[in-house]
Amino acid sequence: NYSKTPAQLALRGRRGRSGMRDCRVSSFRVKENFDKARFAGTWYAMAKKDPEGLFLQDNIVAEFSVDENGQMSATAKGRLRTLRSRVPGPLNWDVCADMVGTFTDTEDSAKFKMKYWGVASFLQKGNDDHWIVDTDYDTYAVQYSCRLLNLDGTCADSYSFVFARDPNGLPPDVQRTVRQRQEELCLARQYRLITHNGYCDGRSERNIL
Repeated sequence: NYSKTPAQLALRGRRGRSGMRDCRVSSFRVKENFDKARFAGTWYAMAKKDPEGLFLQDNIVAEFSVDENGQMSATAKGRLRTLRSRVPGPLNWDVCADMVGTFTDTEDSAKFKMKYWGVASFLQKGNDDHWIVDTDYDTYAVQYSCRLLNLDGTCADSYSFVFARDPNGLPPDVQRTVRQRQEELCLARQYRLITHNGYCDGRSERNIL
């Protein structure tokens, strides 16, 4: 008998595509006693689970800072491929674009509300949850945001970054930790690798927005 009661269907939704794992966003754990000051500095995006919308695609470098009042903010630069509309030339247009974000504290030290916008008007803007799922501050960080919840508490539109302090990547033992965190977020095998080929390093020779 393959029929399911409403309760069974709800439980199945919470388990999602990760077997017996609870995929309700409220069940996800984050970094305990998160320290903004230790987190500040440069982070290189190594992998990304994409959301809906137009965001930076690769060569993503984020710079986090904390002011004298403890307010955290960030800037990010990366390559974006967009479509030309009224400009002659190839249909796809590669540009280096900047995004800016400011963070509002919540009762949990690792959970923020992030107001973000692109310097270019066509980039996404919004006010999303921004969670630091895990970090050792010196090597790696895993970030998560759910932009829209399903009725069962699972996420309908999420994004997540894996960051590294070293642009060359993460050591094998850290990669194992990161994979475990991805599974805990019910996002296993949903990330794509982020390339860093210096596309946005030479400002004089590139399209800059």
